[in-house]
Amino acid sequence: MKSGHADLPLHYGRVPEWLAQRMSLLGGAIVESIVIEYGRDVLLQKLSDPFWFQSLGCVLGMDWHSSGITTSVMNALKRSVNKRSADLGIYICGGRGKQSRQTPAELLAIADKTGLDGNLLVHNSRLSAKVDNTAIQDGFQLYLHSFVVSKEGNWAVVQQGMNTDEKMARRYHWHSPSIKSFIEEPHTSIYGKNQGIILNLTDKAAAPTRSGILELTTENPDKIMREVRKLIMPEHHDVRAEDVNLKRLGSVLALAHDNPVQNMESLLLLEGVGPRTIQSLTLVSEIIHSTPSRFSDPARFSFAHGGKDGHPFPVPITIYDESIQILDKAVQKARLGDNDKSEALKNLSKVSAQLEKDFQPNNRFDDLIQEERNNSWKYEGRTVMGKAKKPKGNNGQLELF
Repeated sequence: MKSGHADLPLHYGRVPEWLAQRMSLLGGAIVESIVIEYGRDVLLQKLSDPFWFQSLGCVLGMDWHSSGITTSVMNALKRSVNKRSADLGIYICGGRGKQSRQTPAELLAIADKTGLDGNLLVHNSRLSAKVDNTAIQDGFQLYLHSFVVSKEGNWAVVQQGMNTDEKMARRYHWHSPSIKSFIEEPHTSIYGKNQGIILNLTDKAAAPTRSGILELTTENPDKIMREVRKLIMPEHHDVRAEDVNLKRLGSVLALAHDNPVQNMESLLLLEGVGPRTIQSLTLVSEIIHSTPSRFSDPARFSFAHGGKDGHPFPVPITIYDESIQILDKAVQKARLGDNDKSEALKNLSKVSAQLEKDFQPNNRFDDLIQEERNNSWKYEGRTVMGKAKKPKGNNGQLELF
């Protein structure tokens, strides 16, 4: 196989409404920030990167490694982005199950509004699904298809298949500018559990087979093998030290809690923001502004707003809401040409990266998670099981990094 692979354990259940609403608000603000700062094409490129997508799901408070990130993130983005599609120039179609079958009608409606070629968009949507469901027979049956298109006509596809026997999922990413052929290695990435040899009619080695089966006598496929980013997600539900780049995480915590930068208020232009919120905002800032190399450890981004199942710690509601409020204000001001707050948020990721160069963590990772859990009640911490409770006793704050 020329594509990447990763483990994505199947997780069932629903996202509670208290989290779904916040995911939609923060996800929408992140998307708008990226479009304002870098443009629609960069957003589509990010969506086609499996590392960035997984990191986005983590910063939004979903389970850091599970298949549920795909459905919940795309639902959250569709819920928020489509309300502002006319301004953003980004439209999200499809979804899970019955919603996926509405994609053609949704695309034709968008074409009527924008002047795009609706039939071509529908053709691309159907072909991408056919390739992943039929041309690649890897044991995964598609159950989610999301098609994201810009007003310029560029698009990205995020779709996911399920293997119930193996209790695993595989997510497929597409990016239209990267596609030379729908039938020869079209994906930005394919990742899921490596199940050995599969029938993949999009593999270059299958060119003779395709010629015989599909009679593609006029096709001239691209001869250059593309290197695909590969992501492997473990099965364990808890976040462990080996899942996180401790140097990167440590620099974020040092920036937030140790105040190593002089005149911090001047840097942030965010008076009254506490260290725990700065920790979350720094990771949100990376999602918006960092380059692909910064997303090799998606689990690190779960230290922004925890996870709905309590891994690595309960979702801190007050911190989450403050992150939404601050980012939303920055977006509103940026629309009016006032970029001070947006620049302040961008500086968080820049300063964190600078601190990382000389930073040496003490590797007390388990202590860090325990302290987050101990403090969770202060921030209205919550999981699908209920609200976090104040622990018995008080051991004081640890010097973790």
